[in-house]
Amino acid sequence: MGCMARPVRRSGTRQPSKRYHHGDLPRALLHEAVHTIQRDGVEALTLRGVGDRLGVSRTALYRHFTSKQALLASVASEGFRMLRQELDEAWTAAGRGAAGFEAMGRAYVRFAVRHSSHYRVMFGGHLDPSQRQAIADDQRANSRDESDAFGMLVQAIVEQQQQGIVRPDDPQTLALYIWSVVHGVAMLAIDRLLESPREIEELIGFALERMRTGIALPKS
Repeated sequence: MGCMARPVRRSGTRQPSKRYHHGDLPRALLHEAVHTIQRDGVEALTLRGVGDRLGVSRTALYRHFTSKQALLASVASEGFRMLRQELDEAWTAAGRGAAGFEAMGRAYVRFAVRHSSHYRVMFGGHLDPSQRQAIADDQRANSRDESDAFGMLVQAIVEQQQQGIVRPDDPQTLALYIWSVVHGVAMLAIDRLLESPREIEELIGFALERMRTGIALPKS
């Protein structure tokens, strides 16, 4: 093993990290973009760099994504789809209601930690308003109850208001308040400002408990 000759690379020749041969090219480009963001950050992502690492020609590349912005929109779209699915599963598995509300909050933060590349694109100011609207419209068109991830939270609040366990405040405003809290915990977690998974779980549990107290309908 120690005496095997190493292949000599010619200077100036850029070697792709992996070659793309067949299959779903848009999916391969999307995955490579996510890996690049995870490793180097959103700012380091370039359409040409993703193509080079897969060994894809520019013609093939631009057939699917005409710009970095289009690729980022695809990353965000996948992220919002996964987030909505995980929130829906958490809400349903916990039996909806107060338990479902807490499960959704925990699922949100866990999603951000597991899919930090997606999360940074989704909420890092990298999309223009028209792209965000297009993604939200696509979510609603392709979900069984015609709601996006934020719409799911609004629906959960309305359901609890109808059950008499949440204050009759504006559901949209309540949803924004709740989102701002769990988003804050999520950002602390993915920026590694919380020291351990246990600390993350303890903080989101505390935040959800305080939110539950704050939005609960006072008992007469």
